[in-house]
Parts: sequence; structure tokens; C-alpha cells
Amino acid sequence: MFFFLVYGLFGQQKDFIKIDGGTFTMGSPANERGRTGSEGPQHQVTVSSFLISKYEVTQAEYEEIMGKNPSHHKGANLPVEQVSWFDAIEYCNKRSVKEGLTPAYTVNGINVSWDRDANGYRLPTEAEWEYACRAGTQTPFYSGASADDACWHSGNSGHKTHPVGEKQPNSWELYDMHGNVLEWCWDWLGNYSAQEQTDPLGAASGTNRVYRGGCWSFQSLQTRSAYRFGNHPNLRSFIVGFRLVRYA
Repeated sequence: MFFFLVYGLFGQQKDFIKIDGGTFTMGSPANERGRTGSEGPQHQVTVSSFLISKYEVTQAEYEEIMGKNPSHHKGANLPVEQVSWFDAIEYCNKRSVKEGLTPAYTVNGINVSWDRDANGYRLPTEAEWEYACRAGTQTPFYSGASADDACWHSGNSGHKTHPVGEKQPNSWELYDMHGNVLEWCWDWLGNYSAQEQTDPLGAASGTNRVYRGGCWSFQSLQTRSAYRFGNHPNLRSFIVGFRLVRYA
């Protein structure tokens, strides 16, 4: 697996990582500590190459595009939070326009469609997120059996978010994939299929959108690479943020 830095033109967060496509085992084994039923069955997934931001979107980045900072825990280099899934979609489109890219999303009220040929910013699919988080690992965390080195969770966060990039990155140089804030994904939350899949998009419809990675207020086992969670796309919470993806 190869990756490299892509230097952008915007703000404080300039680094994106190119992730070469590949195949991995998505979900967790039945004996993994903390496993929930929604993490199975394990199945083979192939994803295409994509670019992903090294860090969660910061408050400085969000405010520069959106003109406001809704976060509860204030700090320019802290991850933005209290953003709904729809807020994240809007940010992706506005930043794409600002940088001369084709927006990935068309929004019509509460209906959002994704142009997969667009080169603009977007949210990762759930499969892209887990593939990027694992970075070739099959352990509960990309740091191994323990989250502490890689993750801000309820046992070490001091009940707050922390500046992005302070914990150990994974081997592909992605930070805070475990903990700090939950990260919105594109997919509706639904059951896994046991079938092999290529670039899956999740359930065709649903009530809740996926978010991944756990957060500063979750127990460490709820920040594992396979841990799945989700909520209504209108939710705004001080534990939920996002990171950006583009096609390579």
C-alpha cells in the first residue's frame, strides 16, 4: 500500500493523503472485545483510490468557508463539532466552489444526491473510512490492542476535544481516526452483507447516517476501527465532526 502527501491551497490544513485502492476485511471478528452485532458479518470489500485529509476539519477551516463556528469547545485548531450531516454536505460543496472544483453533491431540500464523477470535496463512504483507518491492520485499533497512544477517549480526554494531530497517526499518516470527534460518513446506517463488494455505498435508504471513529466522551472500545454508530442527519452534537475525501 502506497500513500503520499498532496499539498492543497487552502487554510491551515494543507495535507491530504492519497490512498491507493485495495481489498480489505471489513467488520470485526466475533471474538473481538467490545464487538457489537452491527459489525458483522466480516466481508471482503474493495475500494478505489481516493484522497483523504490527514486531520478532522478544524474550526478555523470551517469558519473560513461557512462564516461561523458552531463548536462547543472553542479553538481554531480543534475539530469543528456541532455540525449536522447536512452542514458537512454544505461545507463540502462551498469549499469545492471556492477552490474551483466541481461540487460532489446536489441538494434539494432533504434529498442529497452524489455525483461520483465530480472532483469536489465529499464525505467518505463507510467502507473508505474503515479502509483508511485500518491502514492495513486487522487489530481493534490501528495502534494495536490499545487505543491510548492513538486516541482521545473518555479515559484520557479530560472531557473535551483536543487539537487535531496530537496523537499517534496510523501508518498512512492519518490522525484522530480513533477518538476526538465522531466523523460523518456518506452512508445510511444499515446491516452488512456477507457478499464481497466493490465501492459499496451502504443501505439504499434509512433514518440514520453513519458516523465512525468514536469520540472524546466514548469509552476506548467504542473507538475501534470496526465500531459502527449513526444518528439522524439533522443531529448537531459536540461529539460529532467530519473529515474530507476527494477522488484521486
